[in-house]
Amino acid sequence: MATQEDQLRSALSQSLSPDASVRRAAESALLRSRSQPGRSLAVLRVVSGRGGSSDAAASDLPIRQAAAVHFKNLVKKGWAPDDDDEDHDGKPPFRVPESDRAPIKDNLVALMCTVPPQLQSQCSEAIALIASTDFPEKWDNLLGDLVAKFGDPNWDVANGALVTANAILKRFRYVQRSDALYADILYVLKRLQEPLTQLFQSVVAQLDDAALAQNAPELTARLKALRSANRIFYSLNYQDLPEYFEDHMGEWMAGFAKLLEYQNPALVDEDEETQPGPIDNVQVSVVQNLNLYGNKDEEPFLPYLPRFTTLVWNLLMTVTPHSKHDALATTSIRFLSSLVGKLMHRGLFEGEGTLREIFGRIVIPNLAVREVDEERFEDDPAEFILSDMEGSDAESRRRCTQELLRAMCRQFEAQTTAICSEHVTQMLGRFAADNSQWKMKDVAIHLMLGVAVRAESAQFGVSQVNEGVNVMDFFSQHVLSELREADMTVRPMVKATSIKFVSIFRNQFSKEQFAALMPLLIAHLGSRDVVVHTYAAAAIEKMLTAKVDGPNGTKVAKIGGDDVKPFLNTLFTGLFTIVDNAEWNENEYVMKCIMRALNVAKDDLMEVVQVVLEKLTEALARVAKNPKNPQYNHFLFESIAVLIRAVCTKDAAHTAAFEQFLFPPFQTVLQMEIAEFTPYVFQLLAQILEFRPEGAGLGEAYTSLFPPLLTPTLWERKGNVPALSRLLTAYLTKGSGDLVPHLLGILGVFQKLASSKANEQYAFDLLRGIVMFMPQDSFMPRMKDILQILMMKLQQSKTPKYVGLLTHFFALFIGKFGSQAYLDQTNQLQPGMGLMLLVQVWVPRLQSTSPTRLEAKTQMVGLTKLLCDTPPLLADANGQQIWSQILFCAVKIVCSPESHLNSLSVEENDDDAEIGYDATFSKLHFATRPAKDPFPEVQDAGASLVTSLGQLSASRPGQIAPLITQGLSSDNKLSAGLGSLCQKAGVQLS
Repeated sequence: MATQEDQLRSALSQSLSPDASVRRAAESALLRSRSQPGRSLAVLRVVSGRGGSSDAAASDLPIRQAAAVHFKNLVKKGWAPDDDDEDHDGKPPFRVPESDRAPIKDNLVALMCTVPPQLQSQCSEAIALIASTDFPEKWDNLLGDLVAKFGDPNWDVANGALVTANAILKRFRYVQRSDALYADILYVLKRLQEPLTQLFQSVVAQLDDAALAQNAPELTARLKALRSANRIFYSLNYQDLPEYFEDHMGEWMAGFAKLLEYQNPALVDEDEETQPGPIDNVQVSVVQNLNLYGNKDEEPFLPYLPRFTTLVWNLLMTVTPHSKHDALATTSIRFLSSLVGKLMHRGLFEGEGTLREIFGRIVIPNLAVREVDEERFEDDPAEFILSDMEGSDAESRRRCTQELLRAMCRQFEAQTTAICSEHVTQMLGRFAADNSQWKMKDVAIHLMLGVAVRAESAQFGVSQVNEGVNVMDFFSQHVLSELREADMTVRPMVKATSIKFVSIFRNQFSKEQFAALMPLLIAHLGSRDVVVHTYAAAAIEKMLTAKVDGPNGTKVAKIGGDDVKPFLNTLFTGLFTIVDNAEWNENEYVMKCIMRALNVAKDDLMEVVQVVLEKLTEALARVAKNPKNPQYNHFLFESIAVLIRAVCTKDAAHTAAFEQFLFPPFQTVLQMEIAEFTPYVFQLLAQILEFRPEGAGLGEAYTSLFPPLLTPTLWERKGNVPALSRLLTAYLTKGSGDLVPHLLGILGVFQKLASSKANEQYAFDLLRGIVMFMPQDSFMPRMKDILQILMMKLQQSKTPKYVGLLTHFFALFIGKFGSQAYLDQTNQLQPGMGLMLLVQVWVPRLQSTSPTRLEAKTQMVGLTKLLCDTPPLLADANGQQIWSQILFCAVKIVCSPESHLNSLSVEENDDDAEIGYDATFSKLHFATRPAKDPFPEVQDAGASLVTSLGQLSASRPGQIAPLITQGLSSDNKLSAGLGSLCQKAGVQLS
């Protein structure tokens, strides 16, 4: 009879089948069985090669590898699942059974150390995933088990343990300091600092063993161990310098110095140009540690700095131009930059001779165009752009070298500028004498980019320039000529650099210069070189977002619609020529430029809207077949949103044309179930619907689309929920009367969303839409059921977020239907519940956190009705006490500047740097609309409060003023604030 392991091997084998149907069936079977107790342990036995009836299984490496990947994914999904995750069938998320957890943790480290290297990495990742939640509190033996393997004679075992320890301890980097973090670091230090130091010293000493000198595999294993030890050292020292490492700094620094000087021809592959060797990797890790200490300015490290400065300098003299040394070069240059830019280290670099040597031996060689750069420029433009584009996060020799120049300018600006000017003049002279020396000109421009910038940001460009450099003169004499060269095949790399110069210094160009530059940049959209036309599109996009100082300290756009209007036809022709070219990959910079140009020219789009929309929908049809570039896709949908907003804001009647044009491609996306695109389609459908003219109803297309939107499977995909909720709310806004027959379906969606912590805000969006727009007699009979759902959720999850959403809804309900309706409905559940919720939930929430903007106004309207239209509150002492508490909350809101009662919606910035793809949910910036004010008739919520209080006070002489005094007695500022409001409104409270 087949064992559980044999069944697993069979399923795993079938999951590797080239036949898609066999593969899918096997994957489904593996998913169905994963929750069974003991299943995860059976998977580990398959990984180990043991268990089952067939000894041959032990040698079946592909199946063991598939099992290792499957186990890692089980841990990733099921060790600490998000409670709001649901399987596609709506069941709770998969969780590794509790009975399996302890045996897994007891055996996983030993297993990781015995399996082949191909499986070891998967086991190591699984350990790190479990450790991220269980270590150290629930996995106290983990570190001891790993440390015990450090001295294993089998280097595969030792390195497996070190790599795993490194993966676990990475979490000590880049996280906010806290007592809990320091407690974990202390726990690890006590158990790891000494064995790690002993291992480091021992292995460094072994590098001198003559018997190992030519044994490349053994040396490689030791250098790999040292690299991991260095990365663990980095994690342990990241937050602060631990006392132990301060006491043993001499041993570590001696080892670091030895590793920086270590050479062994047996470990160097002269023919390898791309992959770093084992010595390169360990030296990078050493310099990273030096960088860490250098940036901390730790006093115990200072005596070692002169020697390490020399060693890193010498290292930079030996690196080759090949990409295998890029990491070593950039890390080393960053180390020197961190030192040269600080006053305290000025003495290490003082003297013109030193500065000239930095220029000659480090700066210029690392700014120069290399053969690998030319190859990337032509054959892998995406990789070139990633490392070279302004604002990129990727490290490159050029970027780090320019940072070094800027650091030099911070301490030695006059000398650095003078030396730089000499080199620039010399290089430009060589180019002038021989145009084939274009690489000289390219370096000269990059030198200027390094030395001329004092302050810049990726979003806003250069804000401050080196006063010793005339940027505009350099541009006119040396950059402009490259842009005017009509032959796009001439010096394309210099053209790209020249365009980058314009982009970086966009703030320094006037509006008039922009008008002269625009035709030149548009011309470069016609270049066959991807880098050139990409840089041109990116430069235009950034220039369209450039800002100048406006009134009252604001920033306003430098370039407006009138400035762009003369260039629209040629600009869109150039951009869409690139988009339409099937040979080139989707270019996110080009599509972003289209989006930005459409937004700037929004008032002048009527002439081009049809052509642009056709081009965009054609692009959508192409990418829908195989979505590859999420950023490109996002900007494509943003561009459509810009068109809809620009055209329909002028005349809502144009929605009919957009529906006719966009519904076919949108229906194709929905029918093909393109998961990446459906959230975008739902947002654009909502946008068009929201723009439909008042009284026009839903129309045939939207009416037929509605029933499928309530299909449960649509709501099971996380990315759909925010967009679908918005679309349903838009339906309620424009056609609530037509939706009455679907109310039960809508409430079913509401109930599903309300049950999930991640989606509860969207449940309340729907509920507010129902209350604001649907006929009262359609939903009031269902209010008891709705409130029961809300109260059950309150009992289960009384989080501040949920309480805020709930009390916002109560305020809206009272504002619409009065306080008595609120009391009647809540008291149906339990007598006195309405007042109990006020005392125990609503008032405490408003006392602790004040709502803002539209919610603040809604709260004010609801609280005003509670105060002034609820006689039962004034009937006895208990009610009067509640009344005083409500008054305190209302006055607190109206007197708080954070409430922003007079600016109900946040000003949207159309130049927002955050516009772009998000893996969770990509909100379309240009498809958003301000939230609808449920009470437009209330112009001033504060004035409405005091006017209503005045009327109440007049109707109950002598009763209200004492309650007001009682309610505000604890806060004199609120008393004064209410008095000021009354005086302003001409209200007397007596």
